[in-house]
Amino acid sequence: MNIRKIVILSLALLLPFTLEAQKKKRRVVKKPVIEEPQEDPRITDMREMTQQILIIDSIVTDKDKVLPYLRISSEEGTLMTTSDFLGTKADGYAFMNEMGNKVYFSLPDDSLRQQLFTSDLLGDEWSRPQPLKGLSDGIIEASYPFMLTDGTTFYFAAKGEDSIGGYDIFFTRYNSHSASFLQPENIGMPFNSEANDYFYAVDEFNQIGYFVSDRRQPEGKVCIYTFVPSDTRKTYDPSVYTEQQIRDFADITRIADTWGNESERKAALARLNAIATPDSRVSNSPHSTLHSSLVINDALTYSSTKDFRSPEAAKLYKQLIAARQQLNEIDEQLEKSRAYYAKADKTERQTLRKEILQAEQDLEQLNSRNQSLEKETRNAEIKVIN
Repeated sequence: MNIRKIVILSLALLLPFTLEAQKKKRRVVKKPVIEEPQEDPRITDMREMTQQILIIDSIVTDKDKVLPYLRISSEEGTLMTTSDFLGTKADGYAFMNEMGNKVYFSLPDDSLRQQLFTSDLLGDEWSRPQPLKGLSDGIIEASYPFMLTDGTTFYFAAKGEDSIGGYDIFFTRYNSHSASFLQPENIGMPFNSEANDYFYAVDEFNQIGYFVSDRRQPEGKVCIYTFVPSDTRKTYDPSVYTEQQIRDFADITRIADTWGNESERKAALARLNAIATPDSRVSNSPHSTLHSSLVINDALTYSSTKDFRSPEAAKLYKQLIAARQQLNEIDEQLEKSRAYYAKADKTERQTLRKEILQAEQDLEQLNSRNQSLEKETRNAEIKVIN
């Protein structure tokens, strides 16, 4: 046997072992494991507790042009830039209370991060700015201040340990005994998202609220959401809504999904449209029952929350004005329905008849509520001034 035949025979004998080795080698090759990204459990928990709100409308604008759209009455205070308040060039935003004697504003610190300060009007001069006490724990940067007229409930936007995006909206309360604020709390969804969420402001006088977000917006743009504030927090029942529906509510996929009772949205839109200026108060309708005056006694008639010495009475007065406004809106709509009823066809009359009956019932209830509120407001003020 020559050498060539020996080599060929050797290769033939080795081939099965080589193929078997390749098979074994192929068997041990494992596909790479691709791990699914895990959602931050805080976001999951927050979504499950999404607050149920009615978002009236939304509008997209430049981030630095939001203030004209946040229309709050002067009874609530004034929103402005820090530059407007200080009269010098400075980044940040400010809120001045309705009395015009206290202001909260943000300024950049040495690291150029926005921080919150307050100042009081003493005589004709503003006191030296003081940092807000109690907000430092877990808060890296803070701005966009807003204080409710109770002088206690404070909203602001911040970056910190409890933020789920960039800026999130937080609220806290002022503790007069310690002269500091309590530990701030994230107000949750749908107000906050994994994007930046900024201003939160409420016009208690007109029952209109605003918050600002850059979710799903291009660079430099934000969306201003207008909503109806509520005294109690109500979440979406998982036995009524699916997980996807609650996710959509949390993300504000469609504001129309929040409307529910269309009449409530229409009434809110009417209030919103009536706020032509921050000082807008009274409807121009000749049938309007909305007015701001309230007789306290034979010698006193008030027409503004600034007139009240009792904080409780001032709060009740705001509820009274809101109830009067709602009464006025229903009354105007009722007159329009009655006027149209005469020329409506049979089908339209059936619908109108139900609407008219409901409106008459609502008017009766609101009239009763107005009378009660007038009495409660008057008595609360008399307790203080007597």
